[in-house]
Amino acid sequence: MGAPGSGSEPGSAPGFVGSAQPPDTGWERLRELWHHDELQQYPEETLNIIKATFSGAVIGWVYGGIPAFHHAKTQYIERSQAEIFQNRLDAVQSAHRAAIRGFIRYGWRWSWRIAAFVAIFNTVSTGLSVYRNKTTFSHFAAAGAFTGGLFRMHLGLSRMAAGSVIGALFGIPAGGLLMAVQKLAGETIQEKRTRERRLLHEQKLAEWKARLNVTEADLGEIVSNTQEGTMEKDVEKIQELLNLPKNPLPSEDKN
Repeated sequence: MGAPGSGSEPGSAPGFVGSAQPPDTGWERLRELWHHDELQQYPEETLNIIKATFSGAVIGWVYGGIPAFHHAKTQYIERSQAEIFQNRLDAVQSAHRAAIRGFIRYGWRWSWRIAAFVAIFNTVSTGLSVYRNKTTFSHFAAAGAFTGGLFRMHLGLSRMAAGSVIGALFGIPAGGLLMAVQKLAGETIQEKRTRERRLLHEQKLAEWKARLNVTEADLGEIVSNTQEGTMEKDVEKIQELLNLPKNPLPSEDKN
């Protein structure tokens, strides 16, 4: 019989059969976090890290680019009072080009910094939550401290310690906001992941049973074909091969 819900013909194997044992240890859950499943899909936690990083990059670019756009435009107009332009359109285009250069330059500076901070913060906090299979404020505080210290590490030990403290203070309210949003959604990411893992485990068990049933059906077909005389035909073919002329031995070739 086919796999449940696969819609395959009787006697066919399911499309995929994975491991029927869900991850039990923290390292197994971490390894699962960075590998796609049999359907070539990554876990929701990994997708959330990517989405948050992209959002941080966009917000950083807007945050740093828009003020730089207006500032660069104003400065260019003030510096170019004595310059002579061909017409009014040429002056406006020159001011806009200077403003766009400022938007790109300072927008990029803020964009990659905020994107890196969000990526490291979410990776550490998500890794701790997945490893311990629960979400607490300490995970976000540790992630903030690690990220803040990492960003201030090049300024010396005292600045790194100050960055860790500031990062921890930032991580606690950020974690509280994320946990509140998850509570309003009805279930946390860990609860949803546990539920999906349990459903996937049940599905894989059903697929294992389907594969065993298919194997039994194939064995029964082989036995029935053997009983119907298929073995006799194989014996006749073997006998024909044995009756073929033998190859000469090396010594006979030399003679």
